Amino acid sequence: MDTEIQHIEIWDKCINIISDNVNNEKIFNTWFKPIKPLKYEKDDFTIQVPSLFFYEYLEEKYADLIHAALSRVIGKTVVLTYRVIVDNSNEDNGHTCIQSDKFANNNDIQRKTVGLNESPSNLNPKPIQDWDSNLNRRLTFNNFFEGQSNKLARTVGESIADNETKNFNPLFIYGASGVGKTHLCHAIGNKISERFPQKKVIYISSHLFQVQFTDASRKNIFNDFINFYQSIDFLIIDDIQDMAGKTATQNAFFHIFNHLIMLGKQIIITADKTPKDILNLEERLLSRFKWGMLAELNKPDIELRRKILSHKIKQDGLNISNEIIDYIAENVADHVRDLEGIITSLIAHSLVFNKEVDMDMAKQVVYKTIKMEKKQITVEKIQDVVSNYFKIELKAIHSRSRKREIVQARQVTMFLSKKYTNCSYAHIGCLVGKRDHATVLHAYKAVQDLMEVDKSFRSTMHDIEELLKQ
Repeated sequence: MDTEIQHIEIWDKCINIISDNVNNEKIFNTWFKPIKPLKYEKDDFTIQVPSLFFYEYLEEKYADLIHAALSRVIGKTVVLTYRVIVDNSNEDNGHTCIQSDKFANNNDIQRKTVGLNESPSNLNPKPIQDWDSNLNRRLTFNNFFEGQSNKLARTVGESIADNETKNFNPLFIYGASGVGKTHLCHAIGNKISERFPQKKVIYISSHLFQVQFTDASRKNIFNDFINFYQSIDFLIIDDIQDMAGKTATQNAFFHIFNHLIMLGKQIIITADKTPKDILNLEERLLSRFKWGMLAELNKPDIELRRKILSHKIKQDGLNISNEIIDYIAENVADHVRDLEGIITSLIAHSLVFNKEVDMDMAKQVVYKTIKMEKKQITVEKIQDVVSNYFKIELKAIHSRSRKREIVQARQVTMFLSKKYTNCSYAHIGCLVGKRDHATVLHAYKAVQDLMEVDKSFRSTMHDIEELLKQ
């Protein structure tokens, strides 16, 4: 057989075998039609694939099928080598040879840079002057005020933005809704864009990432989607917990994550809880989230709330007394967004009724905004209610006692603390007898399981919760 066409004829026969074994036409068109046979020499068969992600997916899902087809056509086992087209926006475009590790002589993937080629992707990365980062330019470090609740995350974020460290990659920021995670992400991204205008920075929510992924798959431009994200220098992805249960999206993000980390690109991720507490995310993703830095944002303390209020009032040109600021700061404790909403409402009331903001107006607006008829439930209040209900001293709940009734009261306290507050498992454990995160998580699951099977216990929990709301 002519060596110039031998590899083409071999691959044509392989494709017929693969087609018979892949019953889904869409899958066949997506993952096998783009493959190009390049050469066959010295028991090494080389194929070209459009991207690193494409190679990784084939290796994970279809390598055995490709090897079986090649062995059947050629009559012996051969080494499969991939030539991967890469697209480096800041370097020459080229491709990389990767030897399949399925039948290689060792388990290490061998890579070497070879000749130059242009990427076939239809979605070529935009020039930096046309780049849209999706950042909100109003959210900066200048209006992200520091307090004890956000000091660590803010300091690490500024260090990354100033390019002073490579150790916090990825940076995983977690905390309840409304504590400032999104603002901090935009602040970091804006500072990076300002200091390093040549870098491609993008902010995206997990929900929008999922929509883009689904759309790319439907339109059969999946490789363009992957190539676009692999060209980014600084990826910020918000609310990663929204990917829970979406296996295909997680798989795509996993390969993008690996590619960017391998190239030393920075990734920032936010979530409403720690990685270990996010259910239905693949373990291989969760383990990678722990590679870098975990930073928690807690609810703003009263001093930070005063800073935020004072800035917002000054920015909007309002004249509000310190007494009113203190009142709002003391009663609006959960979310930064609530504080800003209160000021906006006060401005509207002041304009509509043509009067200065006074305490009566502030109380009326605060009452309507945060429903103050519902008293705030704290861990301290939960402990008091539970100890009184079970007629057990508070120090017994905090003790190391393993008596059944004390253990149950302790677990109920932990369960309700997680349900009714925004405290993390670790913080709850610290408040309830200096327990660790795992103890609180076990308690939460134990109470949850018991409520599902024990009608009497469900009634007990209902009674305690009613007492909490009084």
